[in-house]
Amino acid sequence: MIPSNSLPWQAKTWQTQLSGAVTQVQDLAQILGLSDDVEDWDADPTFPMRVPMPYISRMNHGDPRDPLLRQVMPQLAERIDAVGFESDPLLEASTAPIPGLLHKYQGRVLVIAAEHCAVNCRYCFRRDFSYAKHRHDTTFPMLDYVRDDASIREVILSGGDPLIMPDERLNKLVASIEAIPHVKRLRIHTRLPVVIPQRVCRPLIEILVNTRLSTTIVAHFNHANEIDKDVAIAFAALRQAGITLLNQSVLLAGVNDDDVALCDLSEALFEVGILPYYLHLPDRVRGTSHFHVDTDTATRLHTTIQSKLPGYLVPKLVREIPGRPAKELIATDSLPVISTRIDPFT
Repeated sequence: MIPSNSLPWQAKTWQTQLSGAVTQVQDLAQILGLSDDVEDWDADPTFPMRVPMPYISRMNHGDPRDPLLRQVMPQLAERIDAVGFESDPLLEASTAPIPGLLHKYQGRVLVIAAEHCAVNCRYCFRRDFSYAKHRHDTTFPMLDYVRDDASIREVILSGGDPLIMPDERLNKLVASIEAIPHVKRLRIHTRLPVVIPQRVCRPLIEILVNTRLSTTIVAHFNHANEIDKDVAIAFAALRQAGITLLNQSVLLAGVNDDDVALCDLSEALFEVGILPYYLHLPDRVRGTSHFHVDTDTATRLHTTIQSKLPGYLVPKLVREIPGRPAKELIATDSLPVISTRIDPFT
């Protein structure tokens, strides 16, 4: 276990890493020893590229098909206007009763805590989200909605990435949520400690533990190669602080759409104290059709990993359908019966 006061980096290190993120295809290609004219890359994407150096350091040098690189490198395929892929496939605009908040499911709401991320994932389902309509100041006016609805037990911080907020602002937001008596749980959906593990620092941990709210962090890992020594240190500190750690992945073509990659990810997550939670079918977002995995393939993969892993390491295979009261659990194929009965007469 790594005590939060002995993390091997300073509290502001993450901000330095964030400001030094790579934003040009040519620069990223050069760092990885690759040609910048790979035929399917897009040097002038409409959705900007942004990749921090700690994440780049985990990519395989000289490999244009590296699974981490594929998640962040702009592709010409993003320009394809594929049928059925839309700007807002989840109809999130219709779930916002007030700016800064989405209310999709009973008993919980999602706060748009930030409009930026530390990394621009190419499969992002909010790449066209109207963040300008959801901006707010440190009075957090969207919380009036939560105060007025006693059925809300959980507040989910999302964005963008909520951990991109400075600690001072995050502390004010958590304190404001904590002051609402009927709210019992705080959930933070984040990829920032995945790409910049230095975001886990003593001030952040103090914010998360000095609250009466039961706190859960849902990380976004998609491949075992995303977990290195610094990531392990960061999540060990969170785990030691008593924070529940879960992971949700997206099933992505060319990244993790094989059973070996999915099993390796679950094993690697558990080694650093994170439980696999959800495996999402990718949302049908404009510009992401090249990542699409069909339902039949997904169910076959899920059935295979069920046969290879203990149940607690198998994430639920889900997809989100607008208007449904919860994410849809996708039924997988029946596992074959393996006879273990011993014939006493042989």
